[in-house]
Amino acid sequence: MTKDPFQGVGVGLRRPHLAEVAALDQSPVPFWEIAPENVVGQGGRRHRQAMAILERDPVLTHGLSMSLGGFDAWEAEALDNLRAFLKTTRSPWHSEHLCWTSYGGANTMELLPMPFTREAVDHTVERAKRLKGELPVPFLFENVSYYAELGHAEMSEKAFLAEVLEGADCGWLLDINNVYVNSRNHGFDPKEWMEGLPLHRVRQMHIAGHWWDEAEGLVIDTHGAEVVDPVIELFEWVLPRIGRPLPVLLERDNNIPSLAELLAEREKLQAVYDRALAPILTGDGRG
Repeated sequence: MTKDPFQGVGVGLRRPHLAEVAALDQSPVPFWEIAPENVVGQGGRRHRQAMAILERDPVLTHGLSMSLGGFDAWEAEALDNLRAFLKTTRSPWHSEHLCWTSYGGANTMELLPMPFTREAVDHTVERAKRLKGELPVPFLFENVSYYAELGHAEMSEKAFLAEVLEGADCGWLLDINNVYVNSRNHGFDPKEWMEGLPLHRVRQMHIAGHWWDEAEGLVIDTHGAEVVDPVIELFEWVLPRIGRPLPVLLERDNNIPSLAELLAEREKLQAVYDRALAPILTGDGRG
């Protein structure tokens, strides 16, 4: 039986590593993740290297700019390009962020938080259902980090996320670092927060590093450092509660280290993953 490549800990494919990875005979990770926006419409040597890797190795796609919670219509050409890219990469699903990024046709290039209101739930559910219908593969969305609530909240982030997940009938890309960052900045217990959410909808996870801004008293989601021990502990805690192997993506978007350093961190996280899921995989942790 062929092993499912979309298990274990993968790595985001980033420009500084393209030449080195393309020169390898086989992938050093179970899978890569890539943003279509970083490849579609590009050209030149780096584009050729990226496409060679994506055609050779298992790939998951993760979008940055569909503005799921926004109001701007999706351009037909953008949707056509995304559909073609998903077919080329054979990604089993596509994910986006539960946020908004654009307004009036202007892309802010930021993952901006949703207002936690009934109107926003209904609007986002409708948008998510429409996007699902436009894609040739299932659709997941990711919980984001945020630093202030947008307007007057009518519900908690937790309730908002649960209602959108259930209303849109979508899969969840659980970003464990974002849960930790929000828990520190907004004062809640991250384990208690996750226990009340539909973990059966989790199909993928993200894990990343962050930065503590002492002057502002904020934890900033930078993706620019190694994953810290409290996030790793939270990661190990939630895996058995999800109860099955799934792909986990190590994100590093800033202060990108050498490929060897990144792969060493991946191995550390893979050991945690294997330990956390061992009782389930061996049949000792059912029920």
